Amino acid sequence: MSTVHAVDILLVEDNPNDAELTIRALRKRNLANHLQWVQDGAEALDFVFGRGAFADRSSGSQPKVILLDVKLPKLNGLEVVRVLKEDERTRTIPVVMVTSSREDPDIRAAYELGANSYVVKPVSFDAFQEAMAHVGFYWLLVNDAFPAGGRL
Repeated sequence: MSTVHAVDILLVEDNPNDAELTIRALRKRNLANHLQWVQDGAEALDFVFGRGAFADRSSGSQPKVILLDVKLPKLNGLEVVRVLKEDERTRTIPVVMVTSSREDPDIRAAYELGANSYVVKPVSFDAFQEAMAHVGFYWLLVNDAFPAGGRL
């Protein structure tokens, strides 16, 4: 996907198959019109903060939701959540952990670091697509988001 300035969903997933399934599920429900896919934690932070390969992107225009895997190369998902939630400009962006990890330490750490939701990837294709469609629908259409960078 090309770098875009208006992004509703930032998908951070290193597995191309899981990324494609997620994108397909969101497209099926017309929720992927403004989606950016990146493949590691460092790239996710570069996108959000408008640096590196994404230096031409305004960091003032933030995603409505970040779908973030836990097990990522370069910088894992938990480290990405920590950085996002520590920064005043990005702490209000909803972060949904979407992962195959059911490990209690990962779940606990994600919530302690400020993740807004934790979704374990279902094993079956249909269940996975349905789960991603529900996640996208809720965070893009149902949830009334607090603007990124807004003061609490």
